[in-house]
Amino acid sequence: MKLRSLFIALSWMCVLLNPCQSQEEHDDKPNIVLIVVDDLGIGDLGCFGNDTIRTPNIDHLAREGVKLNHHISAAPMCTPSRAAFLTGRYPIRSGMVSDTDNRVIITLGAPAGLPHNETTFAALLKKQGYTTAVIGKWHQGLHCQSRHDQCHHPSHYGFDYFYGMPFTLIDPCWPDPSRDTELAIGSKVWFCVQLVAIAVLTLTLAKLCHLISLPWSLILFMILFIFLLGYFWFSSYTSALYWDCLLMREHDITEQPMKAERAGSIMVKEAISFMERHREGPFLLVYSFLHVHVPLPTTTEFIGTSKHGLYGDNVQEMDSMVGKILDAIDDFGLKNHTLVYLTSDHGGHLEAHVGHSQRGGWNGIYKGGKGMAGWEGGIRVPGLVRWPGRLPAGKVIEEPTSLMDMFPTLAAVSGSTVPQDRHWMAFTGEEKTDSNVSFFMQGTSSLSETKCNGSQREAVWKVHYVTPVFQPPGAHACYETIYCPCSGNLVTYHDPPLLFDITRDPSESTPLTRDTEPSFDVVIQTVANAVKEHKRSIIPVQHQLTSLNYDNLWLKPCCGVFPFCLCDTEGGTSAAGA
Repeated sequence: MKLRSLFIALSWMCVLLNPCQSQEEHDDKPNIVLIVVDDLGIGDLGCFGNDTIRTPNIDHLAREGVKLNHHISAAPMCTPSRAAFLTGRYPIRSGMVSDTDNRVIITLGAPAGLPHNETTFAALLKKQGYTTAVIGKWHQGLHCQSRHDQCHHPSHYGFDYFYGMPFTLIDPCWPDPSRDTELAIGSKVWFCVQLVAIAVLTLTLAKLCHLISLPWSLILFMILFIFLLGYFWFSSYTSALYWDCLLMREHDITEQPMKAERAGSIMVKEAISFMERHREGPFLLVYSFLHVHVPLPTTTEFIGTSKHGLYGDNVQEMDSMVGKILDAIDDFGLKNHTLVYLTSDHGGHLEAHVGHSQRGGWNGIYKGGKGMAGWEGGIRVPGLVRWPGRLPAGKVIEEPTSLMDMFPTLAAVSGSTVPQDRHWMAFTGEEKTDSNVSFFMQGTSSLSETKCNGSQREAVWKVHYVTPVFQPPGAHACYETIYCPCSGNLVTYHDPPLLFDITRDPSESTPLTRDTEPSFDVVIQTVANAVKEHKRSIIPVQHQLTSLNYDNLWLKPCCGVFPFCLCDTEGGTSAAGA
């Protein structure tokens, strides 16, 4: 078998058009809406086999468009997967990987983030006249050297507009029953601090001008009082709720902490408003859901509506929001001129639960889930594409595709040129190709799994070099550690590696051997050669999620005067005049 060692992006947009139509035949650039759901399992949607969670809007999108049945993410965790999606490059190439178990950006106080030398598809499209926006979750970093530099803000990566959460949902974000009381108290404390500060300034000037006679110790005591009040105030708000659970509009913090259950509704309104303002096009909208990541903030309208507890409720609310976005596209008369894509950043989180209540997604027949770089459940994601008049409704593509394919696809439909550092070959325009396609999966900075197409027959070979040890014994996930590690004592190293044919065994239940697969040695050696070439192609860069992934007090964002940082401009309340 001849196997390309580097990632070859299937230009599946050309595949779907069949034959591929040139950009010259369609000079008008389509609007583009990319919808990325957070932690959604492929088995959570009706169009991918779920018959107990209601997702009518996404199912309708599937009927009107193309379904990608073998769609995979570049990583099983949020930060690296999204970096690969934005850049069309493996996260190891941009440095969005880790040598430790912290495989995502852990706080907004960390200086880690997507390097500025990376080119995103938003930057490409902006050069082609697109107005660009990302609404929702970012999780690619925020600050570098101060809490004001916002060096990793989306505006540095080609996005004209941003509204959303620069971090990601975490357990402290919801519920927060004392939020309104804290905001009210915070505004009063800040008012008192301002009064004392004005008094200090006034008394100091008066004493220097010999207008009053009072000891300097009194003024120093008042200054000390301000610092002590700030210290005790900060010490009372050590929870990540106050420093990571926040919303921004452009460069300004609008809610700190945010009211998580209403955030999704505001984001949908922002998305619809953006499309209405730019309906003349062309525009790029990346709608990055906070749903369906724990802690699953859900409005009362949807709580109790599903058969699967809070997780099912959250999925159904997410589907309703997708419906509102699609309805807006129709209402604005943009349906036939808008490419819509929906996916998840990786597989569902199996270990997410409270007691006996499951709070994570279902990955269908696929083994494993979020955080598992090897097993299919961690990387197999739903993929739907709709472009009326250009893509055939109801078509199903079985060939492997990737979130990273969106980069060359958007470059093609917008008339952009793909950067030279992308490792892609020219597409032939046919659905089935004799060339082999390799996908490399990495848990940390070390390779754990390789997937490739076989040209001898219809086969998708998958080789595991490392697999996680599930715990407790007999479990099908890593419940004791919450996420499966990719190295150390809780993984198994395989020599020879495990081999599966995903076409015949999508659940990865039975490894192939020399006795059961005549091509075993050929496949293993071919993949080994591909891995060597892949590793040789990697230019060493700083690993953002290792050396820079630590909490820095002075990088924590603040909507007012630090540490008085509580505010809610959406609700009209501010603790520090933001």
